Amino acid sequence: MISKFEVKPIKVGHRTIGGNAPVIIAGPCSVESAEQIMEIAIQAKHMGVNFLRGGIFKPRTSPHDFQGLGLEGLDFMVNAGKHTGLAIVTELMDAKHLDLFVDKVDVIQIGSRNMYNYALLKAVGETKKPILLKRGFSATIREWIMAAEHIAKSGNDNIIFCERGIRTFEDYTRNTLDLTAVPIIQKETGLPIIVDPSHGTGIRELVGIMSEASIACGANGLMIEAHTNPELSISDKAQTVDMLELSEIVKKIEKYK
Repeated sequence: MISKFEVKPIKVGHRTIGGNAPVIIAGPCSVESAEQIMEIAIQAKHMGVNFLRGGIFKPRTSPHDFQGLGLEGLDFMVNAGKHTGLAIVTELMDAKHLDLFVDKVDVIQIGSRNMYNYALLKAVGETKKPILLKRGFSATIREWIMAAEHIAKSGNDNIIFCERGIRTFEDYTRNTLDLTAVPIIQKETGLPIIVDPSHGTGIRELVGIMSEASIACGANGLMIEAHTNPELSISDKAQTVDMLELSEIVKKIEKYK
């Protein structure tokens, strides 16, 4: 189902987010090696995935956890994107890397922890690059919209919202996936919104069904964590689907195109 609220289509090369069909952004939580991201990209492309995601800088609660491959990981993603033709999406953590991201990344992600980083929001706002703005894990919808306003006020309205779950009293799931945000964001901003059911649930078995629910309520796309062997994933393995499950999700979403 496409939302009844009209949104501004965001162009990413020859692709569109917010058009007549939902998009799927998929890939590992973390880029682990050149071979890993290339293999995932090739399989994802074959399935019909539109964008390749992967973390190169990983903001982790514990400083002892894997922090990402950094700029080496970005090169691995760029090569995988060029080989497959997939557009790449990855998170910017520091404005000092902005010029490099503008040159190499198709969609710049602002992660949940940086939704309140107003200096970073202003910096990406001074570019014309598509920006994927994730909701802060304790952010109200109004605060989230105001974060987008910081980007837009600096001159860039190529903004895609991403609902990724919020903290509530519920502790069965990693977060509480707030699908009411989908039509609200579309109505209030006129901009597209995608849903991340991986972080929104934290549970692999729930990703597929919540993907369908997200598209059914009008989301303009999905962001899904996928890996060739989720149990070997360096980070977020509990919420990461394997490539077979990703393929099943893509097939189910096809009916909405």
